[in-house]
Amino acid sequence: MPKLKTEAARRSLLRRVRRQRLNYITILPSLITILNGVCGFTAIIYAGKNPSQAVGPYSYFAIAGYLVILAMVADMLDGRLARLSQNTSSFGGQLDSLCDIVSFGVAPAFLMLKVLEHELLLVGLGDEQLLHRFIWLAAAAYMSCAAIRLARFNVENEEDESAHMSFIGLPSPAAAGVIVSLIIFHQQTLPEILDKNAVVYALCESAIMYALPLLALGVAMLMVSRFRYPHLLNQYLKGKKPFGQLIRVLLLLVFACWQLPAALMFVFCVFAASSVVKRLYYRIIKSQSLEAVATLQGPK
Repeated sequence: MPKLKTEAARRSLLRRVRRQRLNYITILPSLITILNGVCGFTAIIYAGKNPSQAVGPYSYFAIAGYLVILAMVADMLDGRLARLSQNTSSFGGQLDSLCDIVSFGVAPAFLMLKVLEHELLLVGLGDEQLLHRFIWLAAAAYMSCAAIRLARFNVENEEDESAHMSFIGLPSPAAAGVIVSLIIFHQQTLPEILDKNAVVYALCESAIMYALPLLALGVAMLMVSRFRYPHLLNQYLKGKKPFGQLIRVLLLLVFACWQLPAALMFVFCVFAASSVVKRLYYRIIKSQSLEAVATLQGPK
């Protein structure tokens, strides 16, 4: 009899949970999260426009890249505002991931696809089906891994602030930054190089065009990997830090003011490669230490 009462109470609780509605949300963080998604959606629209047109000195491809960067700023602010106001919620986390898959999954993949298709047409390889299939595969793999990365983050993420000191796997905004920063550099800085040296321009353009789909596959694998990446804001900019770190940040800001596309490409590519290089470095050091200990101990 008690068992039947317990089962009935459990079923009643499940029915109440199913009928429960979402009555309260945090307005400002949710609006900024939606701004993130709107920026990603607008980036897709600009990426699909005629690439021969431009708005002032900015091509449509460059505008699409900058809109993804703006989505990153919104993505950084919404979580920060929610934690400062102590209004984090499951609704905010789910909304953030839905907007992130648009801005950092679909938009960079579609932008890369359109840029490479345009470049293949310019060099007379528009009918090369094998290249088109490989580019499509790289874009689809990137988008799929971004979705997996965001779903895994929702499952493993914790609400407390201490859980936001590092990430398991490359964050999707950083992965998108690698792709869009290369495209912005290609659209904004390479034309300036063409006016000075055509040979250097041709080499840089070929390197970027060949590297883009390979980098998309690389960052896609890093997103679903178990490499640990630091939370830059919490680890390096929050709280008291050494004086030398202030100098490095100032130098980086000066570099960004002087050449923003190159600074974006440098920051995102170095960040994406940092954990892999660090893991390899520690493995080499560890193997060398074991060899040194074995040498000192001598043969048994």
